Amino acid sequence: MNYDFDTPVNRFGTNSLKWEVKEHELPMWVADMDFQTAPEIREAMAQCLTHGVFGYSIVPDAWYEAIQRWWHTRHGFLMEKDWLIFCTGVIPALSSIVRKLTTVGENVVIQTPVYNIFFNSIVNNGRNVLESPLAYDGEQYSIDFADLEEKLSLPQTTMMILCNPHNPIGKIWDRETLARIGQLAARHHVLIVSDEIHCDLTDPGRDYIPFASVNEECKYNSITCIAPTKAFNLAGLQTAAVCVPNEVLRHKVDRGLNTDEVAEPNSFAIPAAIAAFTKGGGWLDALRQYLYENKLTVASYLEKELPDIKLVPSEATYLLWLDCGGICENASPLQKFLRRETGLYVSKGIQYGKCGQSFLRLNIACPRAVLMDGLNRLKTGIQQFRSKK
Repeated sequence: MNYDFDTPVNRFGTNSLKWEVKEHELPMWVADMDFQTAPEIREAMAQCLTHGVFGYSIVPDAWYEAIQRWWHTRHGFLMEKDWLIFCTGVIPALSSIVRKLTTVGENVVIQTPVYNIFFNSIVNNGRNVLESPLAYDGEQYSIDFADLEEKLSLPQTTMMILCNPHNPIGKIWDRETLARIGQLAARHHVLIVSDEIHCDLTDPGRDYIPFASVNEECKYNSITCIAPTKAFNLAGLQTAAVCVPNEVLRHKVDRGLNTDEVAEPNSFAIPAAIAAFTKGGGWLDALRQYLYENKLTVASYLEKELPDIKLVPSEATYLLWLDCGGICENASPLQKFLRRETGLYVSKGIQYGKCGQSFLRLNIACPRAVLMDGLNRLKTGIQQFRSKK
């Protein structure tokens, strides 16, 4: 079946967070896509709408079975039904887990640059953010294991939030790397919470490795947060899951999610998730190919038109990490200038950690014509920015 990703969808006036901008502006910042979701999902939701009754919902066996089958066939990891807990979102789950499984004043390790809301989930709950910056050699990122172990070994460190695949750098962590993280965490009695919300947005021919699938040590010392929301553009439906193989941890997580009242689905959350994981594979594979071609378009454009911007190699997600160090040491003024002068709205890198100061994050989940508009605005804006320095 052919799917149309080229036709723009007008999102102005739809109460979209992303598109709550001035009419001349082009938002390429927050991580949602400008594509309609899979027709199979829309059909499932239409059936709910036609029924017309929107009372309280349960979590049926079909939801568990859909997730189990998807992860087994797509990612080679067989989850048991009992491991899975419904949640309204990955971030609500992360915040609840931080509250339930750590104590005020303890350290939670994150690997920066990383998704900025991790900071909120930690700080807002009275815990300490402990950054273990990823090593950057000017081309790509890797883990500084010496620094990571130093941070994990501190007595007040009790949790680490892992981003797998990693946002914003688009990195897929390999099995050896994940096993080493798991070994260090277990050695120092640190619980791993793995955010795997971007796991289905890998480049064609590439797959991610679920942290809990690596070995028994990783499986029983981890909590994994998953959702169809990023891959199928369903963030507004508030549908996610938490996978907890360890029975003792699972009891605590379950109690935390229920206490925080984030464990009950709305009328569309379950049908949409089931449709995504049972009927959405073809659409997703077509999307992955389209996004990959968008990445190639950006790489080619930057090489020809903006060679001073380095594109960090990406294997997953639709978020590109742009190294602007060849233009300025601090990209925040550049980000503001681009929006003011050209209408291009991208994310400033420093919000993902201090080590992201010279970077911008670009969302390329849009029709190709829109992407080219964004790239041309980027070029124009940088030319003007340089002329005023």
